[in-house]
Amino acid sequence: MPSAVKTAPKLKRTSLRGPLAPDRIAAILKGLDEAYPEVECALTHTSPWELLVATILSAQCTDVRVNMVTPELFRRFPTPSAMAQATLPELEDLIRTTGFFHNKAKSLQGAARKVITDFGGQVPKTLAELITIPGAARKTANVVLGVCFQIAEGVVVDTHVFRIARRLALAKGDTAQRVEQELMRILPPDRWIAFSHQLIHHGRQVCDARKPKCDRCNLEQLCTSKDKTWQS
Repeated sequence: MPSAVKTAPKLKRTSLRGPLAPDRIAAILKGLDEAYPEVECALTHTSPWELLVATILSAQCTDVRVNMVTPELFRRFPTPSAMAQATLPELEDLIRTTGFFHNKAKSLQGAARKVITDFGGQVPKTLAELITIPGAARKTANVVLGVCFQIAEGVVVDTHVFRIARRLALAKGDTAQRVEQELMRILPPDRWIAFSHQLIHHGRQVCDARKPKCDRCNLEQLCTSKDKTWQS
């Protein structure tokens, strides 16, 4: 997994005219590219269907926990057809540790049946179709489209992206939907996919929710967050 660099770049502070200035945004994107040059989705999967299932399970759950659950889940029910035939108790038993397992089991069973009946057993490639699948709201649809099909319909905003976008003053919204719309307005569309994955890795490795490791952050000079733990 890529790791964040530990030395901050030399920046000309006087050239950064406000939090949404193009040169500041460009500097943030450059820093993320330097820290996470080959970033990938943290959810383990081998197909669009597996990623769809894993993303549904990731709601209110860490990716690490999801990756511990899915190997056995996919071994038992490797296809939409197999999962559609699984009973709810069978699914619940396998995904119990991801939390909210009753609702998630219903979503997985419903998603499998929807993919079979409406999409011929194949995960669709449009946002409009994906959000009709049980358990697949806009965030899940964006993950699948971006990772599996390289289609950028929006910016995935999970807890890490939400927190860091606000810390970096790239967004002010108080919901994931509002933050996504703000990010879509200021980021080049060809960066929407990678940006989310980079911020997710940055949030796990450096920009922690409770105690950010600002002395290790290569974006520190660009950040004026009130909860910074170190100032260069």
